[in-house]
Amino acid sequence: MHGAHRAGDRTYFVIDLAKTIGKFATATALAGLCASAAFGQQEAGQIMASDALNIPEDISLLQPGDPNSRSATATVNGQIITRTDVEQRVALILAANETESVPEDELNRLRMQVFRNLIDETIQIQEAAAQEMPVSRDEVDQTYNRLATQRFGRTPEEMATYLQSIGSAPQSLKRQIEGELAWNRLLSRNVAPFVNVSTEEVNELMERLKASKGTAEYRIGEIYLSATPTTRAQVSANAQQIVDQLKQGGSFVAYARQYSESSTASAGGDLGWIRLEQLQNPQLESVVRGLQPGQLAGPIEIPGGFDILYLIDKRQIGMADPRDAIVSLKQISIEFPKGTTQQAASERANEFAAAMEQITSCGQAESAAQPFNADVVSNEGLAIRALPEALQTMLLDLDVGRTTPPFGSLDEGVRVLLLCGREAAQADAGPNFDELMAQLEDDRVNKRAQRYLRDLRRDAVIEYK
Repeated sequence: MHGAHRAGDRTYFVIDLAKTIGKFATATALAGLCASAAFGQQEAGQIMASDALNIPEDISLLQPGDPNSRSATATVNGQIITRTDVEQRVALILAANETESVPEDELNRLRMQVFRNLIDETIQIQEAAAQEMPVSRDEVDQTYNRLATQRFGRTPEEMATYLQSIGSAPQSLKRQIEGELAWNRLLSRNVAPFVNVSTEEVNELMERLKASKGTAEYRIGEIYLSATPTTRAQVSANAQQIVDQLKQGGSFVAYARQYSESSTASAGGDLGWIRLEQLQNPQLESVVRGLQPGQLAGPIEIPGGFDILYLIDKRQIGMADPRDAIVSLKQISIEFPKGTTQQAASERANEFAAAMEQITSCGQAESAAQPFNADVVSNEGLAIRALPEALQTMLLDLDVGRTTPPFGSLDEGVRVLLLCGREAAQADAGPNFDELMAQLEDDRVNKRAQRYLRDLRRDAVIEYK
């Protein structure tokens, strides 16, 4: 699994072109800037649904120093990486992830990861130049300008001002762009053309998928931390600390982006929908099989490091999932004036609930809402899966024209959802031949990319200050 899912051991980026290897398209990679992971998209879907309906959701090497310090922390084949380079990149990451404050121990770990990324970045830029295909300044500027306007809605000048305001600088982002473009170029010429997947391999995989119809398929999030015999104890401790913080409510997507050494880090650790055999590790298979959606497992020691796994979801292959049904809803909500007592609010909520129970069709929403001066908001084409889990359960059993039980609080008000229509979920036909071919090719490119970067690191002259 891990070789197939790692491209160069890069861990946490504001933008990520290299991790989209197999596609080799800058525009595609730029679309990943500050975007949610695949299961982060699931989380984002929930947030969007909640917004639409206003539904609430329940080492010393790199110590902080003078942000203008130009002292070297390392030289890579004679090229200096300074403390300022590290701090500006850290500031960029924190801002992109809307992180206001980070505990000092986490911040130091992030500095170390950024430091390693900068070393890899420098090696990649140097290798592209050595192979006479450097990234030009014009290419970097064009990408930077497109990024500023398309993703941030700013002019290049405004983008520069913004980056400086957060403690970063345009040259920091441009350096990262140059590194990603250089790596993308190296892979597209030196790796991708030598990856071959036969028609027989794809057909065999399609037959296995057909035979697996009705069996369980899992959507898994992964945080992978590599370890050697020398670093095993420290990595194990770091992994346990991440698990503890996740159990206290930390975002798996954010931690995967920040700490995972899998190429899925930019996607929040999401491995996508897979069968357990694809994990290629009986121990991991057993662990995942015992999980329920929303549960966390780890750290699990595996060859080469440690895994932290999160079961995002589970379904039956080739079978329709009721939660994929598309519904049309109306939300009817009341608010309590400031100063309303708990008793008064409870009485009004009970009256509201009784009236809502009398609704038998979607057309009655406005008239039923009027006596309570309630707001009515419509939402069309919403997947049940995009709603909070508690509401999913309610809607799965709800008849069209009826309302959910009321929910809310004194501060947030009380609301119900009225089901106006439901479009039955369709079974997923699964990937077609071309999609499977692309998946297998990408997996092999990822494996070779990891070896390629490992060789470049081995041959580089890196001096630490």
